[in-house]
Amino acid sequence: MTDFLDETHKEITSRLKDLKPLVDEYNRLEAAASALAKVIGSAASEASAAAVATVRSRRRGPRRPRGSRSASHASKATPTTAAADSATATATATPVKATRKKRGRPPGRKKVGRPPGKVGRPPGRPKGRGGRPKGGGMRAAQALSLVQGQPGITIPELAAKMDIKENYLYRVLPGLAQDGKLEKKGRGWYPK
Repeated sequence: MTDFLDETHKEITSRLKDLKPLVDEYNRLEAAASALAKVIGSAASEASAAAVATVRSRRRGPRRPRGSRSASHASKATPTTAAADSATATATATPVKATRKKRGRPPGRKKVGRPPGKVGRPPGRPKGRGGRPKGGGMRAAQALSLVQGQPGITIPELAAKMDIKENYLYRVLPGLAQDGKLEKKGRGWYPK
């Protein structure tokens, strides 16, 4: 058992010695990229950060969380494989565009729409709200018949009888009152 542990320890130590120059080179390149980014500006900084992230994600593989690569896996690789992986990841990294693409109307195209100075409703469109009027549906008719059958009923009682939510009735019943079909006295609703 001790022979196996000694041999494993020697392999790991040997592999660490082989990888140290690569790690040192990576740290030097990262420091150089950081220094260049300060000189060039924030646009280059974003591009280099994106390039480093791309290289790191390619090296880890798809959908592998950070730090999931175990030490035993790293110890099995050979120095030439690690160098080849590093070179492949660097060579296949695609450059990232630092500026965002502008959206909107291309230069030279005119704005399409209502002519300047024409503000308000287009001709032929009726005044008022669009859509279905308040209190015009089947539920409104059902609520109206329940109120006529039991004058003084409250909205929570109506909602329980109709098996719907109260907020719908808080919108519909005032519309029926506005149409002159119902009136509210206190908390209860009465037919007119």
